[in-house]
Amino acid sequence: MEKQARHRPHREYPDAKRLVLDPDIENCPICGQALKARRNWHSRKTIQTLNGPLFVAGKTKECVNRTCRNHRKRYYAGGVWLYSLPGSTYGLDVLAWIGWQHEHEHRQLVEIQRQLNQRGISVNERNVGKLYRQFLALLSASSENVQEDLKKTVQEYGGLIWAVDALQPEGASGLLYVLYEVQSGKPVSALQQEHCNQSDLESWLRPYQTLQLPVLATLSDGESTLVAAFKACWPDVPHQRCQAHFLNNLAEDVLDYDDELRKNMRQDLGGLPKVPTQQRPATDPPFWAGPTPPETPSSSK
Repeated sequence: MEKQARHRPHREYPDAKRLVLDPDIENCPICGQALKARRNWHSRKTIQTLNGPLFVAGKTKECVNRTCRNHRKRYYAGGVWLYSLPGSTYGLDVLAWIGWQHEHEHRQLVEIQRQLNQRGISVNERNVGKLYRQFLALLSASSENVQEDLKKTVQEYGGLIWAVDALQPEGASGLLYVLYEVQSGKPVSALQQEHCNQSDLESWLRPYQTLQLPVLATLSDGESTLVAAFKACWPDVPHQRCQAHFLNNLAEDVLDYDDELRKNMRQDLGGLPKVPTQQRPATDPPFWAGPTPPETPSSSK
């Protein structure tokens, strides 16, 4: 059998849902002035999730206040890292599902690969093992490296903005909580547990409270236990509900209808021929010139 070259296969997903995210903050945390959007995206890729392929892109904003020390400082849509890790084309829900199946259901990697293939996710056994190691690394994180990165963020932005998001893969009874720093967009830690209460979340967040680094704000969805854990760990820091979650909840039904409408339009109109272009002869007068007057006979002397 001919040995195939080891490279990442090129995959196309024309029907992938699109998700373009704005930065999590709208105003500069230093001067309070509204951030200005930049044209280019700082990240864009198509990932495989348990619910199908998803195109995710993140916008960038910057502070335009010339008197602010963060003038021209760029702020990124850190929410893109809640869908997949940097450099990965598989969703975090896939990693969480692999971890749950291997740790709690005691399934072998080859069994997990077959189940993922049956769900329409292209992956081989070797990559399942790689994704499982990424899952373990996300759960544990390297405290020394994390602290150094957080200190750099404080030096660059003046403080940290903590955010937590939770996802529950289909077939797993436990939630995967992901802690990340908003301004740098760096995933810091994760917690997967079957039944997670406020005390469990506080115990998970306490090591980052004891770092004695300035925290500007906290961010989460509307889960009451998560909000309470944030307020218990950082009681003097303002907390905000994530606008992306709020708007996504409102637009979820509309987006599904829009995807269905686009598919139907593609099927109904995709086979139509292109509109023919008719070029006017060079001798024809322009349409605004009106009708050509009749020629008058020349008089003979």
